[in-house]
Amino acid sequence: MEAAALFGSGLVAGLVAGTASCTAVQGGLLVGLAGARDRAALGWFLAGRLASYTVVGALLGLAGSAVKPPPQARAVLLVAAGLMVIAFAVRLYRRCGCEPTRHRFAGLGPPLLGAATILVPCGVTIGMELVAISSGSPFAGAAVMAGFVAGTAPVLGLLGWLVRRVTRTRLVKAAAVLAVAAGLWTAGTGVSLGGWLPATADTTANLSPVVTIWALRDGYRPAAVEAPAGVPVEVVFKLVDRGCTETVAIAGKDLALPATLRLPPQRPGTLRYSCGMGMYTGFIRFS
Repeated sequence: MEAAALFGSGLVAGLVAGTASCTAVQGGLLVGLAGARDRAALGWFLAGRLASYTVVGALLGLAGSAVKPPPQARAVLLVAAGLMVIAFAVRLYRRCGCEPTRHRFAGLGPPLLGAATILVPCGVTIGMELVAISSGSPFAGAAVMAGFVAGTAPVLGLLGWLVRRVTRTRLVKAAAVLAVAAGLWTAGTGVSLGGWLPATADTTANLSPVVTIWALRDGYRPAAVEAPAGVPVEVVFKLVDRGCTETVAIAGKDLALPATLRLPPQRPGTLRYSCGMGMYTGFIRFS
């Protein structure tokens, strides 16, 4: 019964919240199917995605957070995925686009490419992974992840179909340029999630040992705050809108919001945090 309920929860999360964010992060990988001769390539892509998510969900339910890569590791994977999408796009741009050509990702490529999407999760995906971890059951963990994939499958399937259609027309070069932009954006979110950008935001004075941050659909408010250094600080994240910002990567861990994080005494400096996919960031400056 618990597994069935979690499957339903994952399905609703995929349909309502996961569609946009997963399409933004993982949609660029569909460019890798552009030259596949097999008409069932899209189906194999979605099947590979379902298989990898279900297996990872089972492992998370069985072993807990030890199976889940930390934010820094995901940041590296996002950068690698962005570079891979750019490579796909360059290859696509050099093609004629009038006739299908043999693609190096034919055959086993589509299911493997679909399975690889688990390595570049969107923010809502991370939230589902946390649910799988907390379930404590491989069956429940697999159910919630499988339900999430089923919820996001219609939009990803439609996007994949459009990509394959467009790349067989004269619009192929425009599609390739858009794919390059998607690759750059994906790599940029990885850089942001990894905290490899300088912290230049203005701060709002707040020297209280309790910091309250609100998670909205379009970011965190206030985006930058001050807190006292040298004393424990409590960071309270309150959730306003559901979406990417409902998962926060901070201090090397992921939090599903709403949540309260108790930080040990910090040295003067800046602590950067971001949503689970690195799109929205914020800063806590200790002084």
